[in-house]
Amino acid sequence: MELCRYVRSSLRETADHPLWEGKPQRVVGTSKTFKQLARLAGAPPQRKGPFVRRTLSRRDLHGLVARMATMTTDRRAKLQGVARSRAHQILAGAIVADETLYALDVDSIDVSPWALREGVILQHLSAVPDPQNDLPLQVLSPEVHVDKAVVTSLPITESSHDRTR
Repeated sequence: MELCRYVRSSLRETADHPLWEGKPQRVVGTSKTFKQLARLAGAPPQRKGPFVRRTLSRRDLHGLVARMATMTTDRRAKLQGVARSRAHQILAGAIVADETLYALDVDSIDVSPWALREGVILQHLSAVPDPQNDLPLQVLSPEVHVDKAVVTSLPITESSHDRTR
């Protein structure tokens, strides 16, 4: 497929850059395309809520590319989890995702219920204190794994530290 070759050659120039610091422990996909692809691969529907874990394996993704490549846009629009307005682009998104996971040697990704736009908003909100509340919204620190338990902590701010005295 011509698009696959184009994406592969485009990624060849930069795919090794993220690996300079080692193989990632966790990879997260953050887009509506990833959410729809995960749903097509059997992930729980959005109505189950944003905190239900959704993953997408490279193997499942590769199978989706092969399957959708044989379909017309009208047929893709009828797939469970694909919005009609996005049926014309879901195959291209699947190809880019598939080739990217292959280039980065990633077997599986977690699929975020939020996209980049929401991340930018949350990052901004964490930096702007709320004048009505002396405790600004804080970004959670990275997860720490301790004896198979996952611990996520909030950073201590000067104002929250003062309250505990």
